Amino acid sequence: MAASSSNGDRSPISVGIVGGGFGGLGMAVRLQQAGIEDFTIFERAEEVGGVWRANTYPGAACDVPSHLYSFSFAPGHEWSRRYAPQAEIQAYIQGVMRDFGLEPHLRLGIEADSASFDEPTGRWTLATADGESHEFDVLITACGQLTNPQVPAIPGRDSFEAPAFHSAEWDHDCDLSGKDVAVIGTGASAIQFVPAIAPEVRSLTIYQRSAPWIAPKNDRAYSEAERELFRRFPARVAAARYATWAFHELATRAFTGTEWMAESFERLCDHYRRAALSDPDLIERTTPDYELGCKRVLITSDWYPTLERDNVELISGQVQRITEAGVVGPDGVERPADVIVWGTGFSTHDFVAPMRIEGLGGCELNEVWAERPEAYLGITVAGFPNLFVIYGPNTNHGAGSVPFTLECQMRYILDGIRRLREQGLRYIDLRPEVQARWREEIERRSQRTRWVRGGGSSWYVTEAGINTNNWPGPWLEYRRRTHRLNPGDYRAARRAAPAPADVAAGTAAA
Repeated sequence: MAASSSNGDRSPISVGIVGGGFGGLGMAVRLQQAGIEDFTIFERAEEVGGVWRANTYPGAACDVPSHLYSFSFAPGHEWSRRYAPQAEIQAYIQGVMRDFGLEPHLRLGIEADSASFDEPTGRWTLATADGESHEFDVLITACGQLTNPQVPAIPGRDSFEAPAFHSAEWDHDCDLSGKDVAVIGTGASAIQFVPAIAPEVRSLTIYQRSAPWIAPKNDRAYSEAERELFRRFPARVAAARYATWAFHELATRAFTGTEWMAESFERLCDHYRRAALSDPDLIERTTPDYELGCKRVLITSDWYPTLERDNVELISGQVQRITEAGVVGPDGVERPADVIVWGTGFSTHDFVAPMRIEGLGGCELNEVWAERPEAYLGITVAGFPNLFVIYGPNTNHGAGSVPFTLECQMRYILDGIRRLREQGLRYIDLRPEVQARWREEIERRSQRTRWVRGGGSSWYVTEAGINTNNWPGPWLEYRRRTHRLNPGDYRAARRAAPAPADVAAGTAAA
């Protein structure tokens, strides 16, 4: 671990980061740029990359244009396509790690088991699976929302005797050539890997619980001349980034209450579906029975043509059970399968699980979040001082770029750390009344969104219909609200005087 430096009259500070994906590495870069070198990144895998390291299924690619799906402080110039494939995004993340010299701060293959806060010292103790413990002044979790694969508890799930795997744990040793393959789920991963494997399998049976909304993907390869232009003229990349961001900002408004805009998108998707499919029965089975935006809108130009292949069958409805040799669909018919691929998404409400995090009074974060995960601005939680969550509750996009959101959160976290250093604070802790107001605001604003009232179920909301994942407003607003930490939102404990006091009472940071 790097040594601390006081940087003038500032108190030295140490930071532990859990997660080596976009959030963890981006936060590390920002810490460096702020003059903080005493930080350690714990990543349970053997290499960085997060979701882009794990998801190596055929056809894996971004559904946000590449120029926006990167950091503003490290714009990507080497994209081969408008929508980058998985390997290029993984290479980009590894490039950020190398270019900013993060390797000495990385602990790879080390899973964080638990963390506990000690109030007298104002420090976090992080215990890892290798039996070690590490102390930090600040703990930052960057575990992501799409980390832990989810396989539904369908009867007979474990009785299948042939290969079965989740799309996020793709078995590349399993040769699908000439096989009868069953795909359960039609989410964002399935609409990418199904078109990729369809030409090589003998038959492909897709089990669809509900039809997704599909929009065409305006993808294309970049010419070498364009790529050279990106390298030589960064302003060209910045312009593309801004234009893409502006479009997604409009799309976000469609999901959060601007009905005429949402209805326009629906008409576009309806027109695309009717133009892409020729079979009336298939058009009917691929028409969603809920409003656009209730679930994630999927971007692809390959899905509908794949459904019309002779070796592909789409089955609508709930799977009844799995047998030793196949899948029993909603019609009660058992269809044989040589391989089952689960395209059933992730456990999206476990923002830090399975890691246990104990705050003041021994409160455990997963227990606090049992009914509904929530964090102020998606970043801090009352009772868990000096803990910052990256890509936490209510910071996901209905449309837009996660790296953009991450940068907003990093700015806010850095401001909090700056106050800890410059004011010599032991800790800052979110006031419970601020979190209560935040809960009320999220509930109220979510009621007008299509995620809550759109007539479908999705990973955005809990079974009780509570929006725990998406930000219910424009991203310009989120950027403004995370520009700087509001001192009045927090209690602070000083090193010389343990009794809580307002952060605002300290020396204000310029």
